[in-house]
Amino acid sequence: MILVTGGLGMIGAHTARALADLGHEVLVTAHRRTEVPSFLAGKVTVEPLDVTDRDAFLALGDRHAISDIVHLAGTIPGDDPVGFFRTDTIGLLGALEAARTWRVRRFAVASSLGVYLGRTEIPWHEDLALPTAQLPHLIIAFKKAVEPLTTHSLAGSGVEPIVLRIGSIWGPLMDPDSPFNHIPPYLSAVLRGERPRPLHADDGGDSCYAPDAGRAIALLTTADTLRHTTYNVSSGRPFTNRELANAVQAITPGLRLDLLPGRQGGPGEDPYLDITRLTHDTGFVPAFDVAAAVADYVAWRADNPR
Repeated sequence: MILVTGGLGMIGAHTARALADLGHEVLVTAHRRTEVPSFLAGKVTVEPLDVTDRDAFLALGDRHAISDIVHLAGTIPGDDPVGFFRTDTIGLLGALEAARTWRVRRFAVASSLGVYLGRTEIPWHEDLALPTAQLPHLIIAFKKAVEPLTTHSLAGSGVEPIVLRIGSIWGPLMDPDSPFNHIPPYLSAVLRGERPRPLHADDGGDSCYAPDAGRAIALLTTADTLRHTTYNVSSGRPFTNRELANAVQAITPGLRLDLLPGRQGGPGEDPYLDITRLTHDTGFVPAFDVAAAVADYVAWRADNPR
């Protein structure tokens, strides 16, 4: 059985779905979000768990034969950065202790494309040395720390660490007004019959639809062998707002969306993740281009609030 912490969040739920579709038993933990999405109903086992509760975490191993862990649980920072770092670090350390105690095969953990900030090479790939750079958000700072905390904690344990440098993911279950990705708010405005604020046509960069991201994580978790510890998880191709607008207009007859010319920051290109390593080791190829992702998301939102 594979444990997915944070398994009812956007990325966690799509990872759990992909693991179940591959034929694996899946256990997901639920804390703040408890509603099971329709695509997981009857496919997974759900356990309530605050991942900062060490004893409750370890007790999962008394009730389930857990072979692998995908640690995706996390919180959103408030006004207290120390409180945020404390909560998420305790959760990570609890998951790592469980991995060592249960002697699981693999421990996959969420990092972020933000760890590359400061590198000018495009696309970003795993062989780039991570720069010392001022980071714009507490979550990115924590994710950068997650990588050595995980690999050092599991050294010599027999547990294989997998660091997931996850790109800009969007799709079903994301907050429709998310401040972290402009695509759901843009589409939500269209679905409400409003005209969304104009975007710059050539802005974009990294983007991946959530079902694709979940499948990539599932393949990394279950592959027979992996040649690396760190993997980029995304679509592997650059995205532009022009593609987004064209996809929306294609499924909304008569709709015309305004775009501002060029890029907001002037000439150049936005960074995106190279997934050559992921594809080579797992065979992963995204199933959704921008048009297919927009159509799928609009169909999902017809029956779901997020």
